[in-house]
Amino acid sequence: MTGEMGDGGPERELSELVELLRSLIRIKSVNPPGDEILAARHLEQVFSEEGIRATVVEPFPGRGSIVARVHGDGSGGDPLLLLSHLDVVPAEPKGWRHDPFGGDLADGYVWGRGAVDMKSMVAMEVQVMRRLARAARDAGRSPATDPIPGLRRDVVFCSTADEEAGGWHGAGWLVDKHPEWLRAAGALNEAGGIAITYAGTRFYPIQVAEKGFAVYTIHVKGRSGHGSVPTEDNAAVLAAQVVMRLAEPGPTRLTEAITASFSRALPHLPAAAQAALNGLASAAPARIEATLRDLCDPVLARTLSAVIRDTVSVGIVKAGLKYNIIPGSAEIVIDCRTLPGTDEPSMRKELGRRIGPDLLSRVEIELQQVGPAVQAPLDSPLYLLLEDVIASRDPDGVPLPFLAPFATDAKHLARIGVPTYGFSPLRVGPGDGLLELMHGEDERVSVQALAFGLPALWDAVTRFCGSPAAA
Repeated sequence: MTGEMGDGGPERELSELVELLRSLIRIKSVNPPGDEILAARHLEQVFSEEGIRATVVEPFPGRGSIVARVHGDGSGGDPLLLLSHLDVVPAEPKGWRHDPFGGDLADGYVWGRGAVDMKSMVAMEVQVMRRLARAARDAGRSPATDPIPGLRRDVVFCSTADEEAGGWHGAGWLVDKHPEWLRAAGALNEAGGIAITYAGTRFYPIQVAEKGFAVYTIHVKGRSGHGSVPTEDNAAVLAAQVVMRLAEPGPTRLTEAITASFSRALPHLPAAAQAALNGLASAAPARIEATLRDLCDPVLARTLSAVIRDTVSVGIVKAGLKYNIIPGSAEIVIDCRTLPGTDEPSMRKELGRRIGPDLLSRVEIELQQVGPAVQAPLDSPLYLLLEDVIASRDPDGVPLPFLAPFATDAKHLARIGVPTYGFSPLRVGPGDGLLELMHGEDERVSVQALAFGLPALWDAVTRFCGSPAAA
């Protein structure tokens, strides 16, 4: 076994991967309520069949996470952590071509909630662990206790509960209670290495950073009265004005990850896109939005807009008791996503700027929860290896670092100093639209994409940790 998958050949490995993914999709680990313990117990059985010891924890009813480890000889340093999550967001069958929890295999795709986010990565990581365990058994060793011949680092698998709701019942609890299980030289996580085709070129953004978040409730103070006599103190009207001001795109700021990403993408872009990127730092916000809409499809345009600025999304607006009573108060709940370098006081100041002095006296801004942005090194041996893996697997592809506009469990690993990279490699075509499928209808992943991703992940793990073929 060199750089390719296993003794049964790529076909056997891919078939096992597909069937594991289908079985995971059929387990309704929807958050809320979660029930990730069902998926964790399923994986515990899969590992047991391979001779791998796994630990399942259920710190809260139904909220299960699983950790497993295979051993190297320790000569290569600290472990590599394969991180994933077991929960998925809800899915209503209406609007889907296939049952979102049926795990159907049709038209070359595996269909269902979690096919992309992120049970396909769970299945790929498990398949890598299976292959490593088989290498130990082939050498007459126990995968549970013995070093795998040629492996210089331990490989740790961890799939958690609750990532879709902040991770506090999953990765957060593990970091708080059992940090020794997760400490590693680095971690591979979701949200990276998935091809995006633009202007005929396949780009593979590898997540090196992710935005932080700050959730606020804005309390709007008005004065109640009879609905027959409209007033300027209608809290619902004041709230509407606040919402409109918050919705305006703010100033842009190019972070280290995005600057590096644009720099590496630039030579592969058409002239109009090159000119637009070169002007992003200085253009007015409205002009940037228009340019992105002209150059990109709507989903990509929104994504690029989100990664070059702190963003504010209005999620909940509440006002009023009865149609003929002028509301005396209103509430607005907003989701702010912050770039590396923006702290909570800075975000609060930006909210005040947007709301403006004329309305600021009518509101109270209350922080509900906050999480910092995360940044991993762009020049670490692990990151450079991930770029090289993509380039070797797809010579026409362009790997580049990227900042995710959303949060992952990387935030929890950052608390114990583990640099985390989004690397769930999938080579997909321009029509697959994975950015739209995440949390959307008809979520699916092609078998062809998995056939690219599994050996790419295997390469990353064995090149960083040592190949069993070296024995």
